[in-house]
This record gives sequence, structure tokens and C-alpha cells, in this order.
Amino acid sequence: MTRVTWFDQVDGMITRWMARHGLTLLRVGMGVVFFWFGALKLFPGLSPAEQLVKATTFFLPGWFVYVLAVWEMVIGLGFITGKGMRLTILLLFLQMPGTMLPLVLLPSAVWTQFPFALTLEGQYIIKNLVLVAAGIVLGGTVRGGYLEDRPRR
Repeated sequence: MTRVTWFDQVDGMITRWMARHGLTLLRVGMGVVFFWFGALKLFPGLSPAEQLVKATTFFLPGWFVYVLAVWEMVIGLGFITGKGMRLTILLLFLQMPGTMLPLVLLPSAVWTQFPFALTLEGQYIIKNLVLVAAGIVLGGTVRGGYLEDRPRR
């Protein structure tokens, strides 16, 4: 007979809650980030990434920043609503390589000492690795996948 401790009971309750709500919280949280960051780009001077985007996309017309803004807002709305997740994740994965371009095109803007010390802009870019991983996790649910607190072995 296994003795269930108070800790095990609390741990089980927390784990079940996380498994039940984690994917939704991840999806909505990503949606808020994308929508907010995109919306800031619609208003010149508000987005901390605006100058970095313009410097990286120097070969595109100046209005491209507005296309990117709307693109990010569409990704955000897709995640927030949970509608059109396949398209939302596709848009995310099409957008992500562009966010990594400054690492190559503007090394002085993202590195203080290559390859270890990042500027604030570099940190802003590298955090996108987490967004890519979260997109992969959410992509694993488009066909009904989910988290289990105690998977069957």
C-alpha cells in the first residue's frame, strides 16, 4: 500500500490544473504578446523594435513595417481566439526567420561580444526561440493533442 502524503495530494492538484489550463494559457499569452507588439508598430516611435526592423528590412519599402505590424496582430488574434490555428502557426513560422535576420545582417546591433554577450536588442531576438518552441507545442495540438498530468505508460 502506498502512503499518499499531503505534498503528493497538493502536487497532484497543481499538476492537474497545469495540464488542464497550460495550453490555453500558453496560446492566449502568445496571442497577447504578438498582438501587442504588432499594434505598437502601427504607431511610429512606440515600438522598441521599430528601428531594428527598419534597419534590417532596408531593402523593402518603408511601409513594410505596417505589413509586419498587421501580420503580427493576425498571429496574435489567431492565438487569442484559438481559431485557424494551422494558419496562425504557419504565419508564425514564416515570420520567425525574419526576426532572426539582425543576428546576421546587423551583428553590431545584437552582440557586444560575439557569440556570448547580447545587447538588449539581441536578447529581444533570442527570446523568439521560446516563441518558436511554444508554437511547436501548440502545433502538436491542432489534431486534438493535449497535456496529461499522468500519462499512461
